Amino acid sequence: MSAWARSLRLRVGVITLITLSLALVAAHWWLSEQFSKHLTHQFDQALSWQLDQVTARLVFDEAGQPAVPAGALSDPRWDKPYSGLYWQIDRMDTASQVRQVVLRSRSLWDGALSLDIDALTDDDMHAHADIGPNGETLRVIERTLRNPDVPGYSWRIMVASDTRSLVEAMDDFRGVLAASLLGLGLLLAAAAWAQWSVGLAPLRRLQKAVDELRQGASRQLKGEFASEVQPLVDDFNQVIRQHDALLERARAQAGNLAHALKTPLAIIGNAVKTDAAFPQAGLIREQLDVAQRQIGWHLARARAAGSMQTPGVSTPLAPLLGGLLNAMHKLHAERSIEVHMDDPGPQLCFAGEEQDLREMLGNLLDNAFLSARRAVWVSADVQAGRLRITIADDGKGIAPDQQPLVLERGMRLDESRPGHGLGLAIVRELAALYEGELRLGQREGGGLSATLTLPATSHP
Repeated sequence: MSAWARSLRLRVGVITLITLSLALVAAHWWLSEQFSKHLTHQFDQALSWQLDQVTARLVFDEAGQPAVPAGALSDPRWDKPYSGLYWQIDRMDTASQVRQVVLRSRSLWDGALSLDIDALTDDDMHAHADIGPNGETLRVIERTLRNPDVPGYSWRIMVASDTRSLVEAMDDFRGVLAASLLGLGLLLAAAAWAQWSVGLAPLRRLQKAVDELRQGASRQLKGEFASEVQPLVDDFNQVIRQHDALLERARAQAGNLAHALKTPLAIIGNAVKTDAAFPQAGLIREQLDVAQRQIGWHLARARAAGSMQTPGVSTPLAPLLGGLLNAMHKLHAERSIEVHMDDPGPQLCFAGEEQDLREMLGNLLDNAFLSARRAVWVSADVQAGRLRITIADDGKGIAPDQQPLVLERGMRLDESRPGHGLGLAIVRELAALYEGELRLGQREGGGLSATLTLPATSHP
């Protein structure tokens, strides 16, 4: 599964950032366009005032020729060459639509404004873009004026201004707007991040509670959660309680079945022993032995298969191992076996049921005590989150080619020793149910070394 599918924070964050970025880009474009329209309108309005001033100062002589008296216009830029503010008056022949420059401001010097001829009524004003005499970009406003005393002609009055200030104002606004929106975006992103952190905090608490449950620190999800998450927690805890109750009933039923079977089997066995002359006594004793082994085998397997699915189970190693060694000393008191054990410490715990660990270690210790000449070595540690327990003896050991055989059910290399040949097989199967393993090897110096690897937890 990809990181996108696994992480709610990543999905919400990416969607929020994309949406926020698109919104800020759209806001920058829209505000820039609105400001540009407003600024252009203000620019055109200022030009229209200048056009009104030129129109108001325009006079016609007796021959019908237009003139603008010197000093009639107040803005000094009209008289400064290439100042960026210009006016011009063209005469247009109504029939031929030919334009001719008749008057222009001193600021145009030896240049002129040249516009395309377009239809313009007396009441309209048109805005155009043009190139000025100094190569600058101009914005031109023009209108048409007619003199009744000069029929056949109309007069185009034009006012133009350099758009450099207009462009600079727009560029400055876009820069300030971009910086402002970027700052706003960063603030909104920080607010969104804070919202994710606060909004997803119940999920982090839930994750911590699940981790404690997995590691055995708790048998249920504990803590205060948001109202949206609490129903899920309650349902999950109810499932755990139902699972525990079902497991206890299954164990009780398995125990009752074992007890119900063992009693009649014992009676049959005793009857066969007392009647040795019975022709089928040997066969019956053999089958009874098989039945007893199978009962013990399947009970241990059923118990482990159920318990390994129970979350929050943890068993400290040190007290259980100490109890088993005391029992082994008493059971094998006549052999005076010396035990060398490193203190495992309280931090080493098995992530599983106590009776299953007791079953596995009990079988391994019993085999070690039975095989040892003088000493047994026990050590335990944790590597990569796995509990590793090693039990070794100084006995005869088992040849490497024979070691896989003793892990099979019912296989016994020494028929002189009591047992059913299930001890190591049970240990191997129980470890496998916990996704662990049992490995046999040769102890350095002679004897057998059995290493049991199981899931570990740090919470007793």
